[in-house]
Amino acid sequence: MSASSSGQAVSKAREYVTTNIPPSYASDPKFKKYTQQVDKCLNSFDNVQEWADFISFLKQLLKTFQAYMQFKEIPRKLIVAKRLSQCLNPALPTGVHQRALDVYAHVLAVLGSEGLQRDLALWSSGLFPFFEYAATSVKPTLLNLFDTHYLPLQAGLRPIMKSFILALLPGLEEETGEFFEKVLGLLDRLSGTVAPSFFLQNMWLIMLTSPSARGTSLNFLSRQLPRLHANEDITAIVGRDIGLMIRAFAAALEDDDLLVRRSALDLLLQSLRIDSIAIKKASTEDQNILMRAATSVVLRRDLSLNRRIYSWLLGPDEHSQQQVAYLKTHALDLLASTLRDEMFHPSADYSQSRPFKIFISLLDKWEIGSALTEVLVLDAFKAIRIMIDSDADITEEMTMTASTLYEAVEPHALWKQLLKTIMTDVTSNTSSCDGINMVYHILSSYHKHDEEIETIHLPIVFTALLEAVDQLTLEDSARIPSPATHATLRLLLQMLKLIPASALKQRPQISRDAQAESLIQGPYAFASTFFGLDAAPLVRQSELTSPLASAFLDATSLTITVAKGLSGPPKDMSGNRQSLIDSLGLLNAIVDRVQQIRGTSLPISWQPEEWLSAILDCVQSKTAAFSVIDCGITSITHLQQNEGLEPTYSIDNRITMAAMINPYLRPPYAAFHARAVSLIWQLEKSTKSSHLESLIAESISLPRKSEEVQEACEAFGVLWRLTDDSLMPGFRLRVPMMLVLDTLKSDNPNIRRVGETWMRCSLKSYPRVLEPLLSELHDPSVRRSNMIEEFNGRQIQGFYYERPFDQRYIAHLLETSLSIVKFGGQGFSKTARGTALSRSGNVDLIERLQIAGNFPDSSYMDIMIHLLLRFLQSEPKPGLSLTLHPLNIVIQSTSLDLLQALVVRGEVDAITLQTIESTVVSKLYFSVHTHRLDLQNKLLHLLHSIITALSSLAAGSKPDKTLAVDRSPEISPSSAVSAYNINSLLVQTLIDGLSASSNRSGLQHWLDFVLSTVPQFQNVLHNAIFPLNDCVCKLLRSALADVLQASSGGAVDDIISSTTDADFLMLLNALERLVLLSSSHISTSTQDEDDTSLAEKHESSGLLGYVSNVFGSDATVGAADDQGTVKSSDYRTLHDAVRVLYSIWTTLVVTKGQYWTSESESLSLIYGRTRTRCRRVLEHLFRVHSSGVLESIVVCWSEIPSISKPEDEAATFELVDVLTSSAHNVVHMLCESITIRVQAPQERTRRQLANSQLSDLTLFDFLEEYFRRLEGPLAAQVWVRFIQLAKDVSLSFREYKPQVFSTLQCFTVLADKVTQTTLVEDKRIRKELQETYIKLLDICLLLGRASDTSWIRRSALVNGRDSPVPRDAKLEEKMNASTTSLSDTLKSETLDPLDRINVYIASDVIPNLRKFLVDGDKILTACSSITYGIITPAMRGRSRPLDVDDHVLSILREMTRLAVAIKAWRGPVVDVLNDNRCFNSTPQAGRKWRPMVKMLFDTDKTAFTELLGRITTAPSANIFTNREYEMLLRSLNLRRLSYVILTGDKNHFLTQLPSIQEKLVDTLRNVSAPIVQSEVYLCVRVLLCRLSPHNLSSFWPVVLTEMYRLFEQILVTLPADGSEDLALILSASKLLDLLLVLQTEEFQIHQWIFITDTVDAIYRPDDWSPAALLDRLAEVVGDLPAAEDSKAVDQIPAPTPLVENRPSRRPMLQSVRQIDSIRDLVHFFSHASIASYESVYQSGGNVDWDAVEQTLLEDMFDGR
Repeated sequence: MSASSSGQAVSKAREYVTTNIPPSYASDPKFKKYTQQVDKCLNSFDNVQEWADFISFLKQLLKTFQAYMQFKEIPRKLIVAKRLSQCLNPALPTGVHQRALDVYAHVLAVLGSEGLQRDLALWSSGLFPFFEYAATSVKPTLLNLFDTHYLPLQAGLRPIMKSFILALLPGLEEETGEFFEKVLGLLDRLSGTVAPSFFLQNMWLIMLTSPSARGTSLNFLSRQLPRLHANEDITAIVGRDIGLMIRAFAAALEDDDLLVRRSALDLLLQSLRIDSIAIKKASTEDQNILMRAATSVVLRRDLSLNRRIYSWLLGPDEHSQQQVAYLKTHALDLLASTLRDEMFHPSADYSQSRPFKIFISLLDKWEIGSALTEVLVLDAFKAIRIMIDSDADITEEMTMTASTLYEAVEPHALWKQLLKTIMTDVTSNTSSCDGINMVYHILSSYHKHDEEIETIHLPIVFTALLEAVDQLTLEDSARIPSPATHATLRLLLQMLKLIPASALKQRPQISRDAQAESLIQGPYAFASTFFGLDAAPLVRQSELTSPLASAFLDATSLTITVAKGLSGPPKDMSGNRQSLIDSLGLLNAIVDRVQQIRGTSLPISWQPEEWLSAILDCVQSKTAAFSVIDCGITSITHLQQNEGLEPTYSIDNRITMAAMINPYLRPPYAAFHARAVSLIWQLEKSTKSSHLESLIAESISLPRKSEEVQEACEAFGVLWRLTDDSLMPGFRLRVPMMLVLDTLKSDNPNIRRVGETWMRCSLKSYPRVLEPLLSELHDPSVRRSNMIEEFNGRQIQGFYYERPFDQRYIAHLLETSLSIVKFGGQGFSKTARGTALSRSGNVDLIERLQIAGNFPDSSYMDIMIHLLLRFLQSEPKPGLSLTLHPLNIVIQSTSLDLLQALVVRGEVDAITLQTIESTVVSKLYFSVHTHRLDLQNKLLHLLHSIITALSSLAAGSKPDKTLAVDRSPEISPSSAVSAYNINSLLVQTLIDGLSASSNRSGLQHWLDFVLSTVPQFQNVLHNAIFPLNDCVCKLLRSALADVLQASSGGAVDDIISSTTDADFLMLLNALERLVLLSSSHISTSTQDEDDTSLAEKHESSGLLGYVSNVFGSDATVGAADDQGTVKSSDYRTLHDAVRVLYSIWTTLVVTKGQYWTSESESLSLIYGRTRTRCRRVLEHLFRVHSSGVLESIVVCWSEIPSISKPEDEAATFELVDVLTSSAHNVVHMLCESITIRVQAPQERTRRQLANSQLSDLTLFDFLEEYFRRLEGPLAAQVWVRFIQLAKDVSLSFREYKPQVFSTLQCFTVLADKVTQTTLVEDKRIRKELQETYIKLLDICLLLGRASDTSWIRRSALVNGRDSPVPRDAKLEEKMNASTTSLSDTLKSETLDPLDRINVYIASDVIPNLRKFLVDGDKILTACSSITYGIITPAMRGRSRPLDVDDHVLSILREMTRLAVAIKAWRGPVVDVLNDNRCFNSTPQAGRKWRPMVKMLFDTDKTAFTELLGRITTAPSANIFTNREYEMLLRSLNLRRLSYVILTGDKNHFLTQLPSIQEKLVDTLRNVSAPIVQSEVYLCVRVLLCRLSPHNLSSFWPVVLTEMYRLFEQILVTLPADGSEDLALILSASKLLDLLLVLQTEEFQIHQWIFITDTVDAIYRPDDWSPAALLDRLAEVVGDLPAAEDSKAVDQIPAPTPLVENRPSRRPMLQSVRQIDSIRDLVHFFSHASIASYESVYQSGGNVDWDAVEQTLLEDMFDGR
């Protein structure tokens, strides 16, 4: 711009300054008098009290004006305009309004058109808003003013067009209204003053920005907007900006008023049809906006609205076919794309389910729904699934929406699209399988019972899809392991679950034309015909019309194809296996459907032998995993047992059984053992011949190598152990059982080890093997007769064998029995003694043994001893002696060994022992006299054992039955100890033998040796207990890791895991016995300590007792150290054991709802048995040493990682509940442990800590968590014990210690539960609770008052570094009074101790004060202590009073919620607010203090009055007062008022508005200091944010006048750089900026004064000149030369958050805090109009309230 042109623009801009007086009038004395008369009249307005005074004022003013008619100018017109505007207040009577309009009429007549054009802003600001509220009698006058004075301005009305229209539109509300036609005509003539397009564009702006004017705007447009044809260009009529019109329609269509929506739809049908050129030429964004708004009307469920939107979408034709064609041609793509875009990118303005509900509503109209379903239904379900996966909070809502959509869509159209997307995935063989997965998700999540879908569509889709998969895999075997195949098979199985069997009998009927062709069509071709799809790639003919028959054939064909693929070369074996498993599962499900159709067979021309051969080949393949074998065998038996299939097949062969036995009963496959055994018996049941016994016997007997024998025995052991007793494995598997038992007698140590391992790990129960042996030993062919022989006068009774029998077999059976008894030991003896014959399930066995002379209630022990004594007493007849005697000696020798083995176990009662003794003595006597030496040694040995046993029974104890810890002192094995010397290498050898992995199969041998040796020589081998225990713990951890690894394996590939439940059980048994042996020393040494302490007490009780203590101390120390070392190892043994047991307890938990796999059966068995045994061990240990076990559990609990904390914590407290009988016991033990640790060293007892590593704070933490899990009644039970501890702690400390704070935490949790019970009704208990709580709280508060030299401060940080503390003996003793040092506490917590206390007081203490203390005085006392101890010190001496620690603020915030404590917290809040440095703080601090300030003024009703009272405008009477300081105080008081109002909610201070308004107006009138007036504008900004706009209507005349005056003053005289007025100008500009952001309807009618609010802001005419103040300022200020040192101020708005491409409005000046020159506001002046227009255009009315309030806070608080 040239200098001359810029100068002209500036001068032209200044010509419009309305407050200037023409020079000819300025010097006229009459005009001066005229001005004085007007001033006098205006001054009288200050004395107006009632409405009559208004009339008097207006009469006087009019009279004054009429007296000087010669002047065409109005003096003081700015103030006159303000007073006239105030007189048009709606609250005043009609008479006042009439008088004011008379004055207006006179003024406008005096000024004329030119004067009115110049002063439009002054006089319109009062007249325009008034029409809406004007009374009926006044409106004609007002309309006459507009018609007479405004319309003649013609083009001069262009700047105020929008406001003028807004002013007139209320007259169009009612068509039958008195002024409707007159206003309508006035608007018509108004549109004639400018171009029609410009007029309509202002209408669009009004519809977009003024919701209240939309209805009247539509009333006008429906009459005056010309009917627009679809094929004509309408830009000349409605304006160039089509997007503005579309947004106006969209705003009306989304209006809450139903009538507005209806009118908008009518106008849409009339002027903006969907096929019009205007919509086609509009941008894609504009099209989407209109469609989104139009379709939203269906959500109102209004028939009239729906009828109109249907007409808009379907066109004017009434025939359905033409309507569908119209929709597809013009609307379908836009409708689908709009809904699709909103589905995948939901707007934050609406509910996320909105587009789906629109879709569902549109389905009601089938002409729209059918076409829309084809293009949108798949995307809808896909979008729903994405939303559910991404946001868990909306899962329930979106699932319900999806279910509704699934039910609303027409099934035929839906499944047509679903089949199409499935086939796309299947044929393309993609890895993503989105379509298949989506259909699976739909069926599994949204499908409810729907007969049409389940009986028609699902069977068709199911059979078609199955045929397609079969055909594709047959053509290309590479598809078998693909993800698409897996997903399809899973989907087929899900479909089949929903299809009833009856729906698979025959196909549904179709049209007659296609019926004949369908008879020869395959399933997929039929589906294509049914749904109208192209089936060319997969057409296959078939004569089977039964869906079930075709499905069965396709499934069998598919399994054959997949099985052959698995038997082929190894490519993707894992994928092939999964495909075979899925296909076999699908086949089984189809066969189940066949079974469900009762009474009908399914004759199918299938090849069962081919199918069976393919599956068997797959089962026997080396690449087949167990999961494949499992499914294969299950399918084979399932199909063979199904009676509905013809033809069938037979599986009576040994090959299948051998395939099962060979690998998968071996130890590496422990995960599959249970399932493998189930399959073996299932196959055995399915065959007529019994192959199992011979196969196993063959596998054991054929191998020659010991490794092969071991493998075979292990496999048989798994089968034996996991077979149920009801199947009588001892009789059905007798031959392999005898072969395994024979290994116990083998000379080959490897073979013998195999048998012993089998017995230990696989036996399960002794009666299983004992019953077959007893049955054979009681062979009826062995016959005896009584005989009596006499030697030296002594008669010996016995028996003779009457005839020969198979002695070798009997001897073999006895030797086998001996090996069992020797091996079984104590366990066998107990079982044999405790099991009666009547418990046997074998009837033949019971009958045979009763014939032999046994009673039904006899135990197996009695039967065996009776049988063995018979063998011992029996001799061959003299005639048979030669042949029978040699083997009879063998039989008797073995019988003696058996008796010896039975007797030494100590399970034989005294009567039976006496019987055996008599028989043995007789037999020994007989042997001596017959000179038989073969049996004498064994007889003597047996006799010794019998006598020992009898003597032990006489003494009242049993040998070798219990552990040494349970024996009485008289039976201690001291003799054995004295005769036994330990080999120095023994302990190490034991540890090495137990730990070596190669010894796993013999682990039980070692454990038996250890556990039988250590108790016998306990005192000597005590030092070996700890390393042995440690070794067992390591073995248990290893076994646990092995099982957990197996649990995390896949479901298809084999899992290698050799750990079984038996391994855990034997290790847990060993651990239990070792710990109990060690704990016996704990109890013994503890008893010794107690005795010693008692003795010391007695010794020191004398007069010179202290002498003995002095001399005896040295001797005692050494013994105590040795004993302490032993005890520490014993406690460590206990702790290590509990740690392992705790790991097992918390880890081996079976998860409910887990997906079933082949190994689940075995793993659940291991988990269950191991956890049960673990529980018993812990219970036993807890009974022996309760405190040690509980403290160890606490240590384990404290080490739980945060990742698994909730689950493991629950398991921990479950374990505590299992071990203890009541919560009282737990609390008592924990309190005792805490008491020992809290006591000072000189006060502690001599009792040693069970776990020295456990701190008292950890115990407190555990106790607190335990209290949280207690219910009310249980909390009442433990209250007495805990309150005793709390009292002791409160009395023990006089200064802060961490233990006091921990006690307070526990106390709060428990008291919270106790106060909910009836226990607190007891006055004593309630008083006890309150006093103890207050004491604990007071001690904790001492930390806040502690000086810098206190002990807590000396250990904290000094100057930001760790400072060393001078060593002081007394101080160290004081610090060590607790077992937990402060440094440990600080290390364990990230917060400083004081911060921890502050956080806790805020979160738990203060919210519970009302519940605990009840009495208001006590609550006030506690709050006062908190204020004195924490809040006051934290706030003292701060340069920024509001910048207080967040934890202290939390305390204050919580305290303000207690009304009774107002006296405690009112002082700090008032002091901070009244501090003159208050606003030096940061905006963040101001935001944090808002709740407290709000609560202060809510609670204290006088506080706001006091605050207003401090805002004075009268100058101070003190002559020494600093004027500048006085203005600063006034500005601070106004800022306090602004801040207080900002802290409130919407309309919170509405009742105080008159007082606030009075103060602000008074300040504007009487105080001219810019610093004070700036605060007034800030306060007005706050009021705009905190009050509804209509409540400020009476405030507008003053605010507008002041802003108008200020900006016009700038036009006259630009402020100098650095002037004080710059701050005032910036404050006023920010107020205007906020008004433009809020766009309130009350301000919109005035905003033309300041900015260009029409389309001229963007599309400026050629002869345009600015009329708005900011545009004029931009030209004036922008023409100034740049200052040399000026710095550009960036006023570009910060990036706004986009929500669906609709940014929220933010202030342009939000980042501007200060300006040094008026030039800094050029950007704002020049861009305000454009920015306002664009924000209205784009934002849709959204305001970024967070940014607005943040700007206010930043302007209030200077501490940035």
